[in-house]
Amino acid sequence: MDKSTFYYRSVKDDQTWLRMKIRDYASARIRYGYRRIHVLLQREGIKVNKKRVYRLYKLENLDLRLKPRRKFVAKPRLELQKESRPDEAWAMDFVSDQLFNGKRFRTLTLVDTYTRE
Repeated sequence: MDKSTFYYRSVKDDQTWLRMKIRDYASARIRYGYRRIHVLLQREGIKVNKKRVYRLYKLENLDLRLKPRRKFVAKPRLELQKESRPDEAWAMDFVSDQLFNGKRFRTLTLVDTYTRE
C-alpha cells in the first residue's frame, strides 16, 4: 500500500447540517421514514439524493417505529358434533387419476364419517 493512501484524510463535507435537518424531521414526524423525509427536503428546495438521505438516516440511528400489533381476542370455538350413528354425516371430495394410456378421470367420493365407508 502506498504511504499517501494510508495517510489520506478526506476533505469532503460531513453534511452535519443535512443530518440535523433529517433528525429534526424524524423527531417532529415520528411515522415518517427516509423516503418521506426525502420528499420534504425536496419540497424545501434541497437537492439531495435518496440514497444519501438513507445513509444519513441510518447513521443517525433513526428507524421507522413500527406500530405494535393488536392482539385479537380469540372467539370461543364451537365443538364439532360427533356422529352417534351411521348415515348422520358425510364427507365428499373429488379425486383425480390417470389411466395407463394417459387419459385422466375425476371421481366424486362420498364417505360416511362414522363408519368410514
